[in-house]
Amino acid sequence: MKCRKERWATADLWELERACWGRGAHLVCGADEAGAGPLAGAVYAAAVILPRELLIPGLNDSKKLSPSKREALYSVIVEQAVAWAVASVDEAEIDRINILNARMLAMNKAICMLNPAPDYALIDGDKNRGISVPNETAVKGDGRSANIAAASILAKVSRDRYMVEMAQRYPQYEFERHKGYPTKRHYELLRKYGPCPIHRMTFLKKL
Repeated sequence: MKCRKERWATADLWELERACWGRGAHLVCGADEAGAGPLAGAVYAAAVILPRELLIPGLNDSKKLSPSKREALYSVIVEQAVAWAVASVDEAEIDRINILNARMLAMNKAICMLNPAPDYALIDGDKNRGISVPNETAVKGDGRSANIAAASILAKVSRDRYMVEMAQRYPQYEFERHKGYPTKRHYELLRKYGPCPIHRMTFLKKL
């Protein structure tokens, strides 16, 4: 029964794409980002075009999945996608243009990297500033669109891997544990050591 429920849940994720196809779109991608809230590190985004109506058991919003499940799904997505791309915007650019603009920039970069190029994009959330292809926003789209859900997983896994690499470079901040998010422990370490080169200084004004 569990497998059957997962398959139907995945099938239901194609509702937004079907509406786009019905309006004449051919290649529809989904785009999402990860890392808007952390105090440190880049923001990551991904864009994905899956084969039409592909059923990937367990595909869902990355926030509802365990790290091990996200890693397993990452491999399935990159193997089966028509096209996929991951892009990032670093902490210096986030401080320069603000996190909203950085999120939009990262998503647009990922969309523009897709080959073949999409003719329409589904953007997670309610903002689409600077997206250079025809698009629409989808609030909580990572639970409503297969392509956005896949993008959310690629973005999250890619950013988590990056923060583990940063933990090796700056071990005193324990980035492997909190991934840069504003946890109590992260603040304790910031007060002890001060910020490092990958901290977002505009996020530390209250420190």
